[in-house]
This record gives sequence, C-alpha cells and structure tokens, in this order.
Amino acid sequence: MIKSISTAILFAVLFQSCASKKDILYFQDATNYPSIPVEYDGAIIQTNDILSITVSALVPDTAIPYNVQTAGNGQAIANIEILKLQGYLVSPQGAIVFPVLGTIPVVKQSILQLEEHIRRLLAEGGHLVNPTVSIRILNAKVTVLGEVKEPGTYTYAEQYLTLPQALGYAGDLTINGKRTDILLIREIDGVRTINKIDLTTAKWMTDPKYIIRQNDVLVVNPNNPKVKSAGYVGNAGTLLTIASLLLSSIILLTR
Repeated sequence: MIKSISTAILFAVLFQSCASKKDILYFQDATNYPSIPVEYDGAIIQTNDILSITVSALVPDTAIPYNVQTAGNGQAIANIEILKLQGYLVSPQGAIVFPVLGTIPVVKQSILQLEEHIRRLLAEGGHLVNPTVSIRILNAKVTVLGEVKEPGTYTYAEQYLTLPQALGYAGDLTINGKRTDILLIREIDGVRTINKIDLTTAKWMTDPKYIIRQNDVLVVNPNNPKVKSAGYVGNAGTLLTIASLLLSSIILLTR
C-alpha cells in the first residue's frame, strides 16, 4: 500500500508542472501555410505621435522654409531625444502645425497618405516645384508584459513591425508563457480593443493584428502549470516537501 502511495505522489510531483508539446511549439501548422503576398499599409498616425517630416524640391534652397532647422552647424543629429523635441507633435485635436502651410489634420492617416497629402499641398499651392516628402514616427513604441524574459516598453524605428518581432524585443516567451492566449490591447480611432492571439497557429498571419501599431500593448498570460505553481500548494519543491511529510506520517501510522 505504501509503495502505491509513494508512486502516486511521485507522479503528482513529476506532472504537476508539465506542459504538452502542442502548448509550446509556435506555428504548428506552418507547413500548410500558403504563399500569400504581404501588403504594407503603413502606420496609422495617432494623437501624441511625434513626426519627423523632411521636404525636398527640385531647387533645394526653396525647401528650406518647410524644414525644421537643426541646431549647430547643420550636421545630422544622432540623439533621438533631440529629434523628438524638433519633431511635430500630433495634438489632441489630431493635427500638426506645419511651416507656411499652418494647421494640417493628420490623425487616422497612414504615413504614405500624409506624405502624399503634404506633397499635393506644396505642389498645387504653388509653394514648390516637384516636391518630395518623407515622414517617420519618432516615438513609436510597444509594451510587452507578462511571461516574457524582459518585459517592458520598447521603442522602434521600423515602419513595419510584426508581433513576433515585438515579442523578440522582450526576449521571447518564457517556458511558462501561454502561447494560445496572447492579449493584444490596441487603440484605434479613440476606441480601445482587446484581442486574443494564438501563436501555435499560422492562420492569423494575414490578420491586421500581425502588424504592430504604435502604442500597442501585448500581455502574455501564464500557462496552467505556472498558475498551479503560484497557487496554495506552491512550486514542485514545496509539493515534494508536503509529499515527504505525508509519506512519513503514513509510514509511522502503519507500523
């Protein structure tokens, strides 16, 4: 009887923190994933974004009034914080104040759309000949929380950042991260949404959620073994201690 109890306790200790293969592996159906062209829509501009806008023209000197003048001798400034201070902050009303052109509504537009919009204002308004406009978001960031190696808020300069790349910034999920239950918190047009993502399948790769938007928040929930180990019984070491005491008690009572 004691041997049977000992075996049962041993199995309980071994399996109380086990996770199956299907709970750990990413993109398990990747071999069935079809080749699909990737469409890049570009980041959608939001309130509180800081934009870097560079204007050039056929005659370079004519574009000077439409560009923020850098401090010093005009050399490139490497400090991103200084660039942010010189950028265009999108107001709560969803607009920026641009040299000569004045107030321009920008929110809800993609980077490509705003580039074309400003270019048309400059060309059709007779300001510049053959102008080109280049825009970047200087303060794009994503926050990754929960069961990852290095949770925190990460800034990125890429125009297109995927969700797996964002998780990579945080050092990937820990073994205790629940791959089937990643929460994506996103604000679009003043409305906050929460979506669940399953990283064990590749089906969601064609979904808009695959591309990170600035200010997205990712939350990696703990899997069942992690939740159990954080409960009343505690971790495997605690369970083993309790089991040892229980077994010792049984032995003393059955002598």
